[in-house]
Amino acid sequence: MKLENAIRALAGTMILASLALAHYVNPNWIWLTVFVGANLLQSAFTGFCPAENVLRKLGVGKGGTSCCG
Repeated sequence: MKLENAIRALAGTMILASLALAHYVNPNWIWLTVFVGANLLQSAFTGFCPAENVLRKLGVGKGGTSCCG
């Protein structure tokens, strides 16, 4: 899996999990969705993507392209 696809999959999973937790557990879980969205927005402008760094250290997408740079 390319790094870009892994980042998109991670972001989508985090958003869906946050929405489910906000609905079934506690409404404050919606802040996780806000956090993910803010990180995606800032990475679009700055090129810095924390998830990219974490996934790269885990060995995901070696040799692939990234969404942030």
